[in-house]
Amino acid sequence: MSSSKDLNPELQKFIDAFEPSKFKILKSGIEVRGITNIHNGIDYAKQIIQKLKLNLLIRHTADMTMYGGFEILEK
Repeated sequence: MSSSKDLNPELQKFIDAFEPSKFKILKSGIEVRGITNIHNGIDYAKQIIQKLKLNLLIRHTADMTMYGGFEILEK
């Protein structure tokens, strides 16, 4: 798993709540990978962001579906 030492505190809160098994640190956020049910995964991510009032957004493309991924980015 990637090191999360230098992450934005809001991204770290998201990671702690979502507990992804695999994620990649990006310049402006993280990419969550290996989600088997992408629709439920994105819905759960939205719920966490709303519940914790995080200033984050979700980005997803069709290409990411192949590896069960989506991005959580700083606004």
